[in-house]
Amino acid sequence: MINVLVTGALGKMGREVCKSVIMAGDLQLVGAVDVRGEEQDVGVLLGGGEIGVPVKNDLAEELSQKRPDVMVDFTVPAAAAANAKAALYRKVRPVVGTTGISAEEIKEIMEIAGENGTGGVIAPNFAIGAVLMMKFAVQAAKYFPCVEIIELHHDQKLDAPSGTALKTAQALMEARGDFPPGERTAIEKLPGVRGGCFDGGIRLHSVRLPGLVAHQEVIFGGVGQTLTIRHDSISRESFMPGVLLAIRRVMNLEQIVFGLESLLCE
Repeated sequence: MINVLVTGALGKMGREVCKSVIMAGDLQLVGAVDVRGEEQDVGVLLGGGEIGVPVKNDLAEELSQKRPDVMVDFTVPAAAAANAKAALYRKVRPVVGTTGISAEEIKEIMEIAGENGTGGVIAPNFAIGAVLMMKFAVQAAKYFPCVEIIELHHDQKLDAPSGTALKTAQALMEARGDFPPGERTAIEKLPGVRGGCFDGGIRLHSVRLPGLVAHQEVIFGGVGQTLTIRHDSISRESFMPGVLLAIRRVMNLEQIVFGLESLLCE
C-alpha cells in the first residue's frame, strides 16, 4: 500500500486526484492539504462519505505527522516549488503537476533530491495522449521544415505558454535544432499577433477561454502540405491514469525525472 498526501486537494485537479487515489486498491489517501475546508472530512467535501481524512492547511506539519510515501501537488507556481522541497527534506517523493515553476527552481529541486536519494516526478502534462502527441511531433520534425504550436486552455490557467507547449518546443529543437523563425508578417496590426518565439525558432500561441480544459496542436508546414498533430483533454479525468502511474513508478526512483514520458515503457 502506497500512502499518498495531496496538496491543493480541493482544486479542480486535486479533487480528481483524491478521488482516484481513494478508488485505487493499492493506494491510500492519508492527507489532504488546502487553504479551504480546513478540518472538514475530504471524503464529504468530494461528495461522498467520511473517510477519516480531515483537510489541513499546514503542509509541513502534515508531512511530518502523516509521513506519506508520495506527495501529489496541483497548486500554483508560487507554492509548488516550496512544497516539493518540503516533501524532499522529509524523504517524501513529490509528484508535481503544477506548471509555471521556473527552470532555476526545478534545478534546485533536482539537486535536493539527488543529495538525499529521494525520487520524484515533475510533469507539465499527465495525459498519456499528450505525451504521445509530443513523441509523434518529434518524429514528424524530421520531415517538415517549419512548425508552429497552438495551445488552448481554460481561462483560469495562470501561466502562458503552457508547460506542455514549452516542453514540446524544446523537444522539437533538440530533435532538429534548425527550425527557422516563423516569418514575420510585414505589417503587424497588433503587436505580438504572431505569437511568442521559442529559442529563436518555433512560434507558440496561447488561447485562454472558458469551456476549454487542455488542448494542443502542433502544425507542420512543407511544400504543398501541412500536418497537424493534436491532443484534446476534454475532462480532467484524462490526467488520472498518468498521475496514478507516476505515484506507483516514483517509488522506485532515486532522483527527479521531468516529464511523464520518462516513466512510460517502450
